[in-house]
Amino acid sequence: MRTGKFILILLGAAGLIAAFPFIVRGRGEKEVPAPEYVQDLNSAIVNEDIPELRAMDHAVDSFMNFWALKAASLAIMRNDSLLYAKGYGKADPTTAMTPGTTMRLASVSKLLTAVGIMKLQEEGKIFLETPVFGPLGVLNEYDCYIKDNNYYLITVEHLLRHQAGFSTRGGDVMFSKLTFMRDWGLSEPPTPQFVVQKQIGRRLAFEPGTWQEYSNFGFLLLSLIIEKVSGLPYDQYMQEHVFAPAGCTQFRIAGNYLKDRLPGESMYFMQPDSELVPSYDGKYSAVDKCYGGNDITGLMGAGAWTASAVEMARLVGCIDGRGPMEDILSAESVRKMTTWYDADTFSLGWNDTKPDGEWTRTGSFSGTSALVKVYPDGECWIFISNTSAWRGSRFTKNTAHLCKNLRRRFSPSLPTRDLFTL
Repeated sequence: MRTGKFILILLGAAGLIAAFPFIVRGRGEKEVPAPEYVQDLNSAIVNEDIPELRAMDHAVDSFMNFWALKAASLAIMRNDSLLYAKGYGKADPTTAMTPGTTMRLASVSKLLTAVGIMKLQEEGKIFLETPVFGPLGVLNEYDCYIKDNNYYLITVEHLLRHQAGFSTRGGDVMFSKLTFMRDWGLSEPPTPQFVVQKQIGRRLAFEPGTWQEYSNFGFLLLSLIIEKVSGLPYDQYMQEHVFAPAGCTQFRIAGNYLKDRLPGESMYFMQPDSELVPSYDGKYSAVDKCYGGNDITGLMGAGAWTASAVEMARLVGCIDGRGPMEDILSAESVRKMTTWYDADTFSLGWNDTKPDGEWTRTGSFSGTSALVKVYPDGECWIFISNTSAWRGSRFTKNTAHLCKNLRRRFSPSLPTRDLFTL
């Protein structure tokens, strides 16, 4: 397990690369120990009252009151240093939200899955141009269910960019498990494998690579690709090859009901006027949508991960191509994930990566909204809430405006420090 970050130093005329637990300042200069990074971030970082930032805290409180949010967590990082982290409101009726409280990340999970795919590519086990189906495809065990030959054109990159040809015009199967059960006469929710078998028997909406349409199902396929290629369960591969190398210990797959709440995880809340819905598995006629309305666990890499804002910041620090944190991806992988092509092309894992270096990843479903913003100057703002907003998925745009305004007003007042090295 990694206990710290190491800086690679070029040694000798031969250009040998070695890793040392200290920074060499130059000939004759004193060796300076490398920072020891805190392993258990979620318990080490606590809420603070910083006088210079009280106005920012009040602005966050006002934002939460306007949108009727029970609680939220904010983490601010600059050049891989965590400058500020705070929880606002209540994680449950008796517990305050803290920087270390974990919450569902919704579609921010797609960024994590994309990192897993890039790691496999660096390991030489898969490539972006690898076909998904067909004789040379990763998931060719499903070929017998295919009726549209366009499926054989789908590559791993098409899935990452939402260009594989899948459409939700007839409903998103990842959020329609109860309908799926009724259509196929199932007494239990379908397995991911069963969902794939039935979905790929349908025609694609467009030829792969010619258009894009956001697809949760495509990221289910990516999750299964990770399992097939690595030989490990999806979550185990991610824990061992993505999160552990980044020093993150609390990324976990979410449960569906309140009884499945993880240790240290927030509760989730709907707006007071929200209607009850049937449970995704047919067991209950009326549930809060955030607790049983959807099969969140079954989303896998499309939306099932939970984490705290501070651990999410730590992971971003390990995939941003900046120092001093040691990236878990190569510079080439970071470049591929963050290259901007045009306004109509999704980036790899990120929603959007602009030419000026601003990157965005959002996530939203019942009871959860998450935003990850990386700015060109190296600042990263992460905001996660535990309450459905009445604007639904569009709420992340309001969160982005909040972060933009707070950054403009308070960035110069942020403390100069690194909470990752407490």
